[in-house]
Order: sequence, then C-alpha cells, then structure tokens
Amino acid sequence: MKTECVADISMNSVLAEYSRALYEQYGLLMVDTSYGGENPSIINTQEHLRYYAQKNFSRTAVSRVTNNQTIFSMYCGDVSITGSSFALDNKGAVLNRQIISYMGAEPVEGLLADVENNARLIQENALDTTDVGAMAAENQEAIDAIDLPPIINEYGEEEEASLANPADIVNSQRGIGALNLAIRDKSTISKATVDVNQYASHRQLNKGTGLNDGEEISPAERLLLEQYYYEKCSRYGAELEKSLLKYQLEYMIYGQHSDWGNLERMAENLLFWREASNMLYLFSCDAKCAEAELIAGVVTAIFCIPELSELVKYSLLFAWTFAETVSDLNILFSGGRVPLFKSDATWRLSLENMFAFRDFLNGGDLGEGMYYEDYVRARLFMVDLPTKTLRLADIIEMDVRKTAGNAAFKLDHCLDTFCAEIQVRTRYGYDCKIERIYGYEM
Repeated sequence: MKTECVADISMNSVLAEYSRALYEQYGLLMVDTSYGGENPSIINTQEHLRYYAQKNFSRTAVSRVTNNQTIFSMYCGDVSITGSSFALDNKGAVLNRQIISYMGAEPVEGLLADVENNARLIQENALDTTDVGAMAAENQEAIDAIDLPPIINEYGEEEEASLANPADIVNSQRGIGALNLAIRDKSTISKATVDVNQYASHRQLNKGTGLNDGEEISPAERLLLEQYYYEKCSRYGAELEKSLLKYQLEYMIYGQHSDWGNLERMAENLLFWREASNMLYLFSCDAKCAEAELIAGVVTAIFCIPELSELVKYSLLFAWTFAETVSDLNILFSGGRVPLFKSDATWRLSLENMFAFRDFLNGGDLGEGMYYEDYVRARLFMVDLPTKTLRLADIIEMDVRKTAGNAAFKLDHCLDTFCAEIQVRTRYGYDCKIERIYGYEM
C-alpha cells in the first residue's frame, strides 16, 4: 500500500509543476520539461520524479533520531519514464484535447452559428473564387485591343484618338493596395515582426511515445476550438498587451512574419470577397447599369464602334464595384458594419462619387451586417485544423516567452501525460516495480 501511495504522490507532484505562465495566459495544464531552462528534456522530468519518490520513502528527522524504520525498510531504487504525451503530438491533438476540456463549460447550442453560416454563404456564392480584379483586367485588355479611328482636328489634320474613359481614374488606383487605400492613418498599424523560424510551425517537433493523443474531434468540439481562438487571441481593433504579434487571429490565417503582412493579406482577402459580392448586386441593378450605359454611350459616341460602348460600360461598372469595395474596407477597419450582400439601401457610393471615392473614405456604418471581426472569424473557420493548431502553438510560444524565466519556452516539450516505472527495494533484499500512467485528464 505504501509503495502505491508513494508512486501516486510522486507522480502528482510532477504534474503540480505545471507551467504557470501557460496556465495563466491560456488555461492549459502542462509541465514545461525545461523547467525555465534552455534544454527541455523528459530526462529533467524523470529526475524530478526520482527526487519526489526518494523524498517520500525517506524517514523523517524524528525517525532517524529514534532509529525507527518501516517494517520492510523500503527505499526508492530506479525510476524511469517509459511513456509520454506532449502538447503537439499527433498534429496537436493533445493541445486540442486540453483546449476542448478547458472550454467544456461553454454552451454549444447556437455557438458560432453565424460564423458557420457566413463561411457557408461565402463559399456557396463563390465569393472566395470569383476574381473580379482579373475580370476587370480582361475587360480592359479588350478595350486596349480596339484600334480607334483617327479624328480630324480644327486644322483639318488627323490626330490619334484618345478614349478618355473616366473609369481609368479609379482603375489606375488598384495598384496602391487594399490596405493602403482602406486605412488612411498607417501609423495606427502595428509594426511588430517575428522570426517565424523560431516557433513550432517551422521547426522539427519533439514527440512523445503516444499515450493520450486521440485525434477525433466532433463538429461541436470544433466550435469550442473556434471560440477559444476568439477568446484568447488578439486581432486588429482588439489588441492585447500580452501578445507579441498584435494581430494573432490574422496570423493564424496567413502565417506572415509581421502584423503588417498579416493585416495586408486580410485586407486583400476582404477586397476579393467584397468585390465579388458588390459585383453580384451592381450588375443585377438595372438602374445603376443604365447610368453606366448612358455615360459609356457619351464617351464612345464619336467613334461609332458599338462593341466599345459595351466594354466601356463594364469598365465603369468594374470601377464602381472597386470604389464601393474600398469604401467597405474603410468602414470595416474603422469599426463599422458591412452586410455580406448589398442592397439599394446599403450601397454607399453614387456613380458621380465613385470618380473621387477616396474623398469619401471616412468610416461610418451601413446600419446592418458584419463587423471586421465577423469577416475574420469566417475566414479563420475556413483554415484547416492542423494549420490553425500549429500557428496557435506559435502564438502561445511567442507570448509565454515574454514572461519572466521562459525565454526558451517550447510548447512541443510540454508534457501532458506520462507513464512511469518506480522500482522499490528493501534492505532485506526484496523489491518490486510500480507502474502508473498519470496525466491532467486521466
């Protein structure tokens, strides 16, 4: 009985040495096998287990003075850890299991229903595959391919004709970039950068022997993981002091080495989605199409080339779509709402205002729809789980390394479950072995 008690107490003592920084920031219970040093190893944990086992078999000071001994005079012989399970084993299954356990109290009913629905609508309506920018470029190539007839000037001389397409004013600004257009004050954007090669997703990972690393995740549990990301990680507009990279959700999506890079990719993604959505509305709005057709007719009337008028009309519609989309991004990055699909009531720019659209980038709110965070969560939902898990591991390492005594912290060396064998001997020549498996959820 005593040998079993000593084994239980000793292994529980090992688990009691969990990383405080990891628990305080992320609610996860794991033993950092570096113990604040630079050389993480299961051997370190084995020595800690040996120490606890030896201490629990040792006689007290009073017993030594009075020479009292146990009936068998037991002491600890060899100690070895024969099995282990680390945080990132089996594509991060151990980490995900702990997160799901941590989030167990969250209500699942209705959890992230909007996120699932938004992601589904984006995919079903091909917003993530409809490249409006490429379509606009193809339309422009068709315009450029038409040879315009020369015109006769006031002196009766032939001159090379110029189309003077007003859409060119807008279309020429595509190269400026979505983020540069959408956010006027660039000084508000975080300048934080990291060397991604130092983190879990870019290095050879430590692995255990496989004890408690099941990978089965139900749809309901996946929602718990998504909610955990949202609760624990920062994003643009909701930065956290503890974080190294300020836009952590964006990092989980794109994995770039800088906040600027991740936010830029998110802006480009938003531009892609919103252009596709805005095109669906604009090209189906008879009144707005008629406005573009009228201007196109005026612009091309002098050339008497019927197909040119149609191409210029679509050039104007593509430009209008782009201008409205940049306005949408400006609203989202300013904290306002933009619906996934536009209507007459939520379309913002008139055709006249489209030509000077940058003068109208002053934030606001369209009164309904999704906030920036909703678009981010929909995009994150579409990222495959193994990628999100490893990038979350990066984020955890970045943040824990900022805390005192954890500069070399590595999540893949954090122990969740272990199997140990403790050899017990007596001064009378008898011995036995006790084997136990202990973990935080065993």
